[in-house]
Amino acid sequence: MALSIPFEISVQELKEWRDSGKAFRLVDVREPDEFAFANLGGTLIPLNTLATHLQDFGPDEDIVVHCRSGGRSAMAVEFLRRNGLPRARNLRGGILAWSKEIDPAVPQY
Repeated sequence: MALSIPFEISVQELKEWRDSGKAFRLVDVREPDEFAFANLGGTLIPLNTLATHLQDFGPDEDIVVHCRSGGRSAMAVEFLRRNGLPRARNLRGGILAWSKEIDPAVPQY
């Protein structure tokens, strides 16, 4: 039976992953100015450059993709999954949800 990986992950689940030391890659698909203003410590790969970074990922790697609110990252996850990365997940609500529900020190914009 094939493993079914959920398309999204909540900010609470992401916090649990971080707190437990789980190995995963956090990818931020926003623009550099947005990343400079507020980020979650992930790797910045703007959405329009994602195709040039496919070789940076492994098919067995857990990947969490986020943007400001979840729209761009959902597109990124669809792209990654279509290109052989079934463990890519979208952070539901993006950095705004992280700021609101987990860490209010992360600025909202």
